[in-house]
Amino acid sequence: MSMANNNKSRFFFFFLVLVLWCVSSFGLGRVPFACDPKNGLTRSLKFCRTNVPIHVRVQDLIGRLTLPEKIRLVVNNAIAVPRLGIQGYEWWSEALHGVSNVGPGTKFGGAFPGATSFPQVITTAASFNQSLWREIGRVVSDEARAMYNGGMAGLTYWSPNVNIFRDPRWGRGQETPGEDPIVASKYAANYVRGLQGDGAGNRLKVAACCKHYTAYDLDNWKGIDRFHFNAKVSKQDLADTYDVPFRACVVDGGVASVMCSYNQVNGKPTCADPDLLRNTIRGQWKLNGYIVSDCDSVGVMYNTQHYTQTPEEAAADAIKAGLDLDCGPFLALHAADAIKLGRISENDLNLALANLLTVQMRLGMFDGEPSAQPYGHLGPRDVCTPAHQQLALEAARQGIVLLQNKGNTLPLSRARHRTVAVIGPNSDVTTTMIGNYAGVACGYTSPLRGIARYVKTVHHTGCRDVMCKGNQVFGAAEIAARHADATVLVVGLDQSIEAEFRDRVGLLLPGSQQELVSKVARASKGPVVLVIMSGGPVDVTFAKNDPKIGAILWVGYPGQAGGTAIADVLFGTTNPGGKLPMTWYPQEYVAKVPMTVMDMRPNPARGYPGRTYRFYKGPVVFPFGHGLSYTRFRHTLALAPKQVSVPLASLQALTNSSSVSSNALKVSHANCDSLELGLHVDVKNEGKMDGTHTVLVYSKPPSGKWSDTKQLVGFHKVHVPAGSKQRVKVGVHVCDHLSVVDEFGVRRIPMGDHELHIGDLKHSISVQTSQEIKP
Repeated sequence: MSMANNNKSRFFFFFLVLVLWCVSSFGLGRVPFACDPKNGLTRSLKFCRTNVPIHVRVQDLIGRLTLPEKIRLVVNNAIAVPRLGIQGYEWWSEALHGVSNVGPGTKFGGAFPGATSFPQVITTAASFNQSLWREIGRVVSDEARAMYNGGMAGLTYWSPNVNIFRDPRWGRGQETPGEDPIVASKYAANYVRGLQGDGAGNRLKVAACCKHYTAYDLDNWKGIDRFHFNAKVSKQDLADTYDVPFRACVVDGGVASVMCSYNQVNGKPTCADPDLLRNTIRGQWKLNGYIVSDCDSVGVMYNTQHYTQTPEEAAADAIKAGLDLDCGPFLALHAADAIKLGRISENDLNLALANLLTVQMRLGMFDGEPSAQPYGHLGPRDVCTPAHQQLALEAARQGIVLLQNKGNTLPLSRARHRTVAVIGPNSDVTTTMIGNYAGVACGYTSPLRGIARYVKTVHHTGCRDVMCKGNQVFGAAEIAARHADATVLVVGLDQSIEAEFRDRVGLLLPGSQQELVSKVARASKGPVVLVIMSGGPVDVTFAKNDPKIGAILWVGYPGQAGGTAIADVLFGTTNPGGKLPMTWYPQEYVAKVPMTVMDMRPNPARGYPGRTYRFYKGPVVFPFGHGLSYTRFRHTLALAPKQVSVPLASLQALTNSSSVSSNALKVSHANCDSLELGLHVDVKNEGKMDGTHTVLVYSKPPSGKWSDTKQLVGFHKVHVPAGSKQRVKVGVHVCDHLSVVDEFGVRRIPMGDHELHIGDLKHSISVQTSQEIKP
């Protein structure tokens, strides 16, 4: 071997070693870490000792910080403290339905070109599958940890959004689990637990954040924006609807953070309201974590809402209310002067900082070498894995809702429908499918590409985009439909129509899309399928009534694998099992209801119809919970209690006149332990195709003062092979699910017969107290 070849071999060897080292270290992007055992300056400091209790470590670290350092640590872009070996940290990262680069804490590139992009939350909510929600959270946190190990992301993710989808025009409704408090609560708890890990030893895999607390569901409607909006909310609606998912986040999900919102509630900015933050989130619900502002909302409080006369008062009000972290520079600019003026003390700042540092220590950020910690092995090979991408596909399949299927138009047949015209502004989209608060997907399969895997396609968009201004190119789309064996129209919305800071004015398809659908359907030779891609509901009454349109699918924003999932449903590889997580209203509804009215319940005297399926009883396009299948399911109630006795929490409740009002017991005066009822339901698949079915259990309280409106109290997803039967158990907790909220915001359990509805089945449960309460 020549010397030149020998040198080349040595060079190649050292280059290979270097590459392997880089790969094993997940790239050179990792920033230095706190409590490095090789750092002699910090090695002996108490806050770096993992065998010391976290609260002791936190107090030790706070005691070493100067006031200027503390102030710069309670904002999202926290500074480095080199003398203590502490690195700067960006708290703001997002993971709504996959690791996102919306916040400055996460970036893509190098060894991490993308991450798995799951369907938008409203689509995943349509699966009604709690285990799926948790599994998505687990996968997202795997990829988040991997990117953190590679120096490309943080560990604090300001997700999920669990606001109630109160108004169908809300541009951010797509980010939520829908309009029902129970569904939103179950989603919140499961996704949070998936993200944060099993919680062993109070540890966190990543720190989730439930937002936006509270009564936030208006961004920008007819000139009224979230920065100026004062949500006037009754105590009843706050306790019965708006706060329910947030309580579940904290109590059931153990979330590490809650974000307060921009808007005011009853005249007070949420981020400056001690009743909401200190008394409720941290006091009643026992938050084990930190409270963060929505970005710049402390500044908005002073600069836009003019809630205080000085910036120092705004800073002080937020901290005294219970805010720990400011997303924005406001506290960094004004906290020092607020302390000088005596508005707050340094100890107030210490309390906020303690909550922040505790979460960071639970994440292991002060435990030394990251690769030696739990999840330290995760790296580039754990992002966009085949298993993760398969889960994204499965989530998209489960979230698709079959709204209409006249004459069994679907599934299409590859033998009979050999050429399919694929038409519409969303027929070949990619990034549209991932909605907002998304990252960079691993890859995309558009609806056109998905359908092309099954049959020959003829494609025409019909419109240049979803705005669909004009009908100049409809002719080519009509010709394509006239010669194809079947036609699939993919229409709907995108982020130019509904998004953050962009609420809709109406519910109809934008521009000339309706005209496109009608003309193409009229021209089509074969069956016509309408596919609606959107976050919010769309009034497609015209399509329901069009005899040429056989089937209608809603696919939400189905994520990176959306096109594959759509095609699988169209051709019967997947039997659709999704159900709508929100009501689809007619256009006439929004003409009667200003977005600014927060009341959930109807007011006939004002002509106000109420909101969501729980309170609105008018005409709908498609109801909440609606969703068809290619097979038939039948319910049989196998086992259910007929009565339940509610024990009292204490002897004092026996003589407390406020315990019972309108024949309803205060939940706070009941002993709620062991009051979960098990409903055993047999689900039989009477068709010829395997399918999944969601058992929805609704409850009506006893007649009288309490509303007789039925509302969801439990649900369970089950897979049932053709011709077989599966038994499922749905848990219904008396205190949580058979209770109502009175006009004072007090939750009570009505005594008497509660009527449960499961499909066409009805079952009555008599609820009584175990002891007589004396007035």
